[in-house]
Amino acid sequence: YFFLTNLSFLDICYISTNVPQMLSNMMGRKKTIPFSSCATQMYFSLSFGMIECVLLGVMAYDRYVAICHPLHYTVMMDRSTCVRLAAVSWSSSFLSSMVINVLTLSLPYCGPNVLNHFFCEVPSILRLACTDTSFIEMVVFIFSIIIVFIPFLLIVVSYARILLSVLRMQSASGRHKALSTCASHLTVVALFYGTAIFMYMRPQSKSSRAGGKIIAVFYTVITPMLNPFIYSLRN
Repeated sequence: YFFLTNLSFLDICYISTNVPQMLSNMMGRKKTIPFSSCATQMYFSLSFGMIECVLLGVMAYDRYVAICHPLHYTVMMDRSTCVRLAAVSWSSSFLSSMVINVLTLSLPYCGPNVLNHFFCEVPSILRLACTDTSFIEMVVFIFSIIIVFIPFLLIVVSYARILLSVLRMQSASGRHKALSTCASHLTVVALFYGTAIFMYMRPQSKSSRAGGKIIAVFYTVITPMLNPFIYSLRN
């Protein structure tokens, strides 16, 4: 439950970063946000999104070890290893987000700075820049490959090995137990990664603004809200 605790805390942080400002804009007459608040929101929103990507990859590896190497699980995934994996997930994501944030905020913004979004996010902020943003978009794409695609590849490889191991099991109850252990995690991965890849791993010029807003709300509000219900279904 160590990684589930991390994921639950992360979901609370994720929602707390975006929802208050979103509700304020929806309910209040004054729909503005200071530059410093926008930069802070963009940094933490991106950081928490990256952390979830890496953490879901780590959780897939955790399940791979539990199912494919059950006798060595306590040795391979002891407390110190879990803490180190969680620390790498958080620290690497905060650092990557800082690089993207600094590059994005260093661009010239000539105004009017009208943000066509519910909250401050990198793709929507880049549209306000009055200069060519292709370099920043390439940087975002590279970091997306590192933070999004590599953990996703780890998830695919881990579950491919798990599937092969499950197919070799003689016991039907053992297969059912293994699959039920993975079902909730796979559901969360499908929801989060599907929207994140659609949002970040494509050129901004091809992004639909209306579609982008809907997708952003889905993975920043709906998915974290559904995660506790998805994981509780296993019980």
